[in-house]
Amino acid sequence: MFIIIALIIALIIIVVVVSAIQQHKEKLEQEKRTKAAKQKAIIDETEELLLSLANLPNSPALVEILNNRSLSAAKSMAKIMPENKQLVKRVQEMEARLSANKGSGSSTGEQNFTLPDNEQNLVAILQCIKKLRVTIKSEQAKGNLDAQTFTQEDLKLAAIQLKIGVESLQKRGNMAHQKEMLGSARQYFEKALQTISESPVQTEYCKAKRDEIQDTLAEITSSLKNANAKDAAKKAKDEEDDLDLLFQPKKKW
Repeated sequence: MFIIIALIIALIIIVVVVSAIQQHKEKLEQEKRTKAAKQKAIIDETEELLLSLANLPNSPALVEILNNRSLSAAKSMAKIMPENKQLVKRVQEMEARLSANKGSGSSTGEQNFTLPDNEQNLVAILQCIKKLRVTIKSEQAKGNLDAQTFTQEDLKLAAIQLKIGVESLQKRGNMAHQKEMLGSARQYFEKALQTISESPVQTEYCKAKRDEIQDTLAEITSSLKNANAKDAAKKAKDEEDDLDLLFQPKKKW
């Protein structure tokens, strides 16, 4: 009887231990899947950013930064899941792509960037630039990007972002000006000037645009003064006509 009870207890202990080991394995597998999914999300996001670069001025440095980010994430995935041979192959492909792109092409500035006419495309480009600036800041914080390269690329992206903001406002101001909506036009141009003034870096583009917009504002101010003078003259004339009508000799019937 004692032997049977001992066997039952031993069996229960074995079941509990096996269950604990199984749960521990499942927990480790879940953690592996979570870590791998995080790295996969980094790769997918980076690939999307690489595709979006086609809408921006050419920047080999940005391409290299993003390729390095994808490669780093792929290597992390390969360490998490060493049994996955496809990941090893993916890492090799990324390394080959990075080597092929090294030193290819030259950077172009915001001067060569032309704003798309489509508003949705413009919004997509702005979102892309914001994501890129956050991404390279993150890479610099992780120690994957030196401070000098980060500063150079961030300033380039900031310059493009500024150009989009200024020229969008200028475009709307010109449309309002053409429709003789002078008050609205002045507000758009003043906002464009404010955007330029708030920029931490003042480039030749900023100077040229400031002069151009100030000239337009001077023209609008002159037009508004003329319009106000005409309105005042018309009002005075109307009041004079009303007085003449009021005090003119009454006709005798």
